[in-house]
Amino acid sequence: MTALRDADAAPQRLRDLAGPPPRGLKRYLPRTLFGRSLLIIVTPVILAQAVATWIFYDRHWDTMTNRLAFAVAGDIAMIIEQIERDPTPPGIERTLTMAARTTDLVVTVEPGVILDPEYEVYAFRARRRWPSLGLLEATLAQAMAERVGRPFSIDSRVAREWYEIRVQLPSGVLSVMSPERRLFSPTSYIFILWMVGSALVLFAVAIVFMRNQIRPIRRLAVAADGFGKGRDVPNFKPEGALEVRQAAAAFLLMRERIQRQITQRTEMLAGVSHDLRTPLTRMKLALDMLGDSPEVEELKDDVAEMEAMIEGYLAFARGEGTEAVQPTDLTRLLTEVVNGARREGIAVTLAVDGRLSLPLRPNAMRRCLTNLLVNARRHADHVWVAAQRQGNVMEITVDDDGPGIPAPLREDVFKPFFRVDASRNKATGGAGLGLTIARDVVRGHGGDILLGDSPHGGLRARICLPV
Repeated sequence: MTALRDADAAPQRLRDLAGPPPRGLKRYLPRTLFGRSLLIIVTPVILAQAVATWIFYDRHWDTMTNRLAFAVAGDIAMIIEQIERDPTPPGIERTLTMAARTTDLVVTVEPGVILDPEYEVYAFRARRRWPSLGLLEATLAQAMAERVGRPFSIDSRVAREWYEIRVQLPSGVLSVMSPERRLFSPTSYIFILWMVGSALVLFAVAIVFMRNQIRPIRRLAVAADGFGKGRDVPNFKPEGALEVRQAAAAFLLMRERIQRQITQRTEMLAGVSHDLRTPLTRMKLALDMLGDSPEVEELKDDVAEMEAMIEGYLAFARGEGTEAVQPTDLTRLLTEVVNGARREGIAVTLAVDGRLSLPLRPNAMRRCLTNLLVNARRHADHVWVAAQRQGNVMEITVDDDGPGIPAPLREDVFKPFFRVDASRNKATGGAGLGLTIARDVVRGHGGDILLGDSPHGGLRARICLPV
């Protein structure tokens, strides 16, 4: 993890690894690969269906409805013309019989009846396509106004699936009952059902398919995240599409190389430790045989300092890579570390927010916390330790009332063997590896440690660990 300069940015960064929230139009789009893949698949289908629906209603519906409506209006106009040619009762009867036989319309004549004046409103609305009429009624009314040209009224509530068309004649009213099938084509319902049904089937297939494709990517992300936090992922194996398998295979090779490097470093350091300790032991025995003198005591101090530096360097280089991650009671671990510091004479106040636990390397984390407390003891009179969980981040703070560290040097103190001369000289400071080892341990758990100003006037060390 890249070192952060701003201590306040660490919890937010660990809490939201995906980066800042999107702005503009992007904030309305899905953020997951699953959602975006579905959007890529479904959006063209929806657009295609919308265009097809528009074309259907603009061409098929409008054309077919107009043709059917004008056909019915034409039949009515023909019947009226036949009645006007032979207005006698036998002639009207022959015309009505012919209409029933050839037009599939039920036609009757009501002598002496006058339409309600509302017919004028119907005719006006038909000519202006007034919105109070339904689409089918408006189309039929428009056809009647153009083909018949007489006062008329349309009633779609007289019977189910029937339309009554009443036309004013000089001698009465012509009542025409037209079945709905002559005015309406069921292909519109079939088309809509087909569009909706096919869209639902496609959407279900896309969801199942995309879930199977996304699952290996999620497993790879979980495995990489776990390995970054120092946890083992023994059951992970490549699966899914070819590109996902290649990424998973690359991850496994990377994990193998890192683990091999850690093993080789540990084996090498075991031999280095033995080789360095042997001459130091001979030097200590030789100095013990020289007797007591100021020069011998100075050499003994130098040997002791060299031994401490070598031990610190080996502890830093060796780390705790061989220790397994296990569920750890953080509250208990902090209590044990604080009690040990109190036995060493450190005044420590502990504040823990409830029962906290998370996967850790307990010995490595104990070393990290101990180093922070020892570092605070050298330069402060009192130390405050606190721990709390904030979302997906576990935060541990170590505050003191010492002189602190200047802000420009707060990143440099994490470098190996670096010491701030103003407050950590040879008389009071160690080998310069305490904070380096502490950050190495925390980053091995996927977190980070940062320094800032303490509310007690000294230095604050904040450990942020992903849960």
